[in-house]
Amino acid sequence: MTSSAANTPADPAGPEERSKYDDPRRPLLRALKLGSIALLVITVLSLMIWGWLSGLPGIWGVLIGAAIGGGFVLLTAMSVLLTSFTNPATTGAVVLGGWLLKIVVLIIVLALIQDLTFYDRSALLVTTVLALVVVLSTEVWGVITSKVTYIN
Repeated sequence: MTSSAANTPADPAGPEERSKYDDPRRPLLRALKLGSIALLVITVLSLMIWGWLSGLPGIWGVLIGAAIGGGFVLLTAMSVLLTSFTNPATTGAVVLGGWLLKIVVLIIVLALIQDLTFYDRSALLVTTVLALVVVLSTEVWGVITSKVTYIN
């Protein structure tokens, strides 16, 4: 046993475990995974409920609402993940630009479907709000409960 090995504390996790927790993108990847699962669950449940209540218009309302609500949150997390190895200014510019682009697209989509009757407005509203709240909450939970290397 060398003197450097004697001074090193025992590491219960092997090198493969350490490297897994060293990735700074791990919380974002976990947030995207859990957020996607949550969006899928909300979409399926909403499709069953609104399909039963409103038929085909309810289904269209759910699909549009899930795309709007879940897409907004998941695309923001994805843009942060894609710019995770750049400087903070680039990440901020991409996130801000993405939000502005999403808002413009949302306004255009809502203006285009405003007078159309192929979807149920209640299904759209309820699913959008549920998707926003549940996906965002799930992503936050995924980030704060991720195991990452912490050096003090």
